[in-house]
Amino acid sequence: MLMRTDPFRELDRLTQQLMGTSGTWSRPATMPMDAYREGDVYVIALDIPGVSADAIDIDVERNMLTVKAERRPTTKGENVQAELSERPLGVFSRQLMLADTLDTERIEADYEAGVLTLRIPIAERAKPRKITIGGSAQPQQISE
Repeated sequence: MLMRTDPFRELDRLTQQLMGTSGTWSRPATMPMDAYREGDVYVIALDIPGVSADAIDIDVERNMLTVKAERRPTTKGENVQAELSERPLGVFSRQLMLADTLDTERIEADYEAGVLTLRIPIAERAKPRKITIGGSAQPQQISE
């Protein structure tokens, strides 16, 4: 049997449940994220621990990036009785509007240790480039 020693932890858990931290498909919970630029690539890291890779859905439509994930309950045996359940279950979602300067055709996704990492390169057309000034063509001399 599991003994609870902190009465305020249970109160926090109940408050989170009432505030809707467990998501549903019609009202998904958000997932925390970090976003930063690393050279010519934007990196987005989303925390979704306990979610299997096949339960993550990543879509891009025009410039809208949508990440949805579902944490499902673990399968328990017949004679198992839950004593405490604090980890949120349900659907998590995050939508991001991407700039036109990002190449949405070449997004890479990795999932390791509960962190989904998306790498979005900057489009070639958006990178600064040097414009050279071409010289005018010199008339050629015709020799007789």
